[in-house]
Amino acid sequence: MSVRFRTARADEMPLVLSWAAAEGWNPGPDDAAAFYASDPQGFFVADPGNGPIAAISVVNHSDDFAFLGLYLCLPEHRGKGIGFGLWQHALTHAGARSVGLDGVPAQQDNYRKSGFVLAGQTFRFEGQIPADHGVGLRPASAGDRDRLCQAEARANGYAKPAFMKAWTQDSDSRRTLLHGTSFATIRRCERGAKIGPLVADNLDDARALLMAIAAAYPAGPFIIDVPDDQSGLTSLCREWGMEASFNTARMYRGPAPKPGPGIRSIATLELG
Repeated sequence: MSVRFRTARADEMPLVLSWAAAEGWNPGPDDAAAFYASDPQGFFVADPGNGPIAAISVVNHSDDFAFLGLYLCLPEHRGKGIGFGLWQHALTHAGARSVGLDGVPAQQDNYRKSGFVLAGQTFRFEGQIPADHGVGLRPASAGDRDRLCQAEARANGYAKPAFMKAWTQDSDSRRTLLHGTSFATIRRCERGAKIGPLVADNLDDARALLMAIAAAYPAGPFIIDVPDDQSGLTSLCREWGMEASFNTARMYRGPAPKPGPGIRSIATLELG
């Protein structure tokens, strides 16, 4: 089969995310536009001539950092080298940048062959969060976005300004909310609601923010992707009875970023 590797169009993003949904990644209905806005040249498909059969993203967030995700291939086309060929094609988009990914642990050995080194794990917690109606929330405004981008970059150790500015802009299914200097984005997904990123100075602030979000948006279950170095946030999730449904391997090709000292969760497993 002759397959062309090419840049994905914006109107193909919903198709790619439908594949992600079928694989259990549980995307949100408004993810496609925000993802694409982060780097329109960073999404790729394998196309034999009658439409995409595989996809991947390598999004250049800054001059020195990129993130790989949405590595998907239709089941009937697996085992033919198409996915790996697309992987190699897409990674050239990152140039000399460090590249991060959150991949399934079973694929770690394959990722190592492309120069990726294990840095840790990300655990997905799912369940209910107790509501606190007494804690006030403020919706993020356009005037907040630069500050939120900077705070999220300090927390995670790498900046992704185009993505964060799109991500923190309200949509039909997504809201970014502030409590003091802490903030979090909540988005309705195919199942439940994901909270991420979460950025807080300390665990008490994170607790207050999450409980206020649960009061304002009571439809659950809530889903939070927590890096394994976030022991306080992990304990908080377990205290509330949230369960770790699966985990991913956080790996980097090139120098790994150095996260800040505060409380944080991952924005999305697809874009970091």
